[in-house]
Amino acid sequence: MSRMSTDLVRHALNGPTMGTRWSALFHTAPGLDPAPFRAALQAATDEVDAQMSTWKPDSDLMRINAAPPEVWVNVPMRLMAVLDSALEIGRVSGGAFDINVGDAVAAWGFGPAAATEGAIRASMRDPRPATHEALELDVAVGRVRKHAPLTLDLSGIAKGFGVDRLAEVARDFGITDGLVAIDGELRALGLQPDGKAWTVAIERPDTVARAPHAIIKLQDAAVATSGDYRRWVDVGHRRLSHTVDPVRGAPLAASPASVTVVAATCMAADAWATALMVRGSAEGADLARRHGLDALFLDRVGDGFRETKIGRLFETHAYPGCAA
Repeated sequence: MSRMSTDLVRHALNGPTMGTRWSALFHTAPGLDPAPFRAALQAATDEVDAQMSTWKPDSDLMRINAAPPEVWVNVPMRLMAVLDSALEIGRVSGGAFDINVGDAVAAWGFGPAAATEGAIRASMRDPRPATHEALELDVAVGRVRKHAPLTLDLSGIAKGFGVDRLAEVARDFGITDGLVAIDGELRALGLQPDGKAWTVAIERPDTVARAPHAIIKLQDAAVATSGDYRRWVDVGHRRLSHTVDPVRGAPLAASPASVTVVAATCMAADAWATALMVRGSAEGADLARRHGLDALFLDRVGDGFRETKIGRLFETHAYPGCAA
């Protein structure tokens, strides 16, 4: 579509997925019926949920979890792509991102069932093999097998992949400029109708109110944030984030308030935001530098936040709302 047009019609579509909502914002010439596009977007997110949910007992992911070790399990192509990316980021992050945390997520009450003391103790006691060492992918045939007991959870990557699927559907419909998102994970396609990059807010990590901490400009890029301020569990006088330490099998004992990553795909941004959250601001910053990531760490200091900016986007871009 022409960005110079003055008669473009704004479309803002949304629908339910993964316990939250997806959204799509784009502009077209008058006369477009958005109904087929909306249906295709909903079908794409429904497919991701059906394949990768831990809340659906019959999902493809739960079939893998239920299978005994050394038994091949056939999986659909898109789930295979997510597993492949998850294992690769697990390897290069030194295990900071690991999807073998399903038992811990469930034990601490972040899944469909309530937390139990026995499950928590087992999660923290039992050794947990690294997924990139214990899960074998046969990509050519479309099957996987576990070489040890694994309980996989894709909550740190599936929403990002869902956003990428929304972007793919948009392009299939000839839409090259727009914004697609699932909850706080977002991908910018092309430019706004005026030819400017899309304006995207990075949320202030506040447990009470939703407000922007910073504004960035994105073109053909994705952004994802992992934080401690939306889901947590209270243990005594401590509030623990829902992000699980894959080594301890428990919520992070200490972490940044949030980590935001900008990447080419939302799946990568989503997984890396989790990995850097697990590593923390100091080690995470080193990890981000080694892999050429654009990342923003926010740590609570008194009533404010200390920023650690990694990558050209955050180090050199003067954006409103953030300290220099």
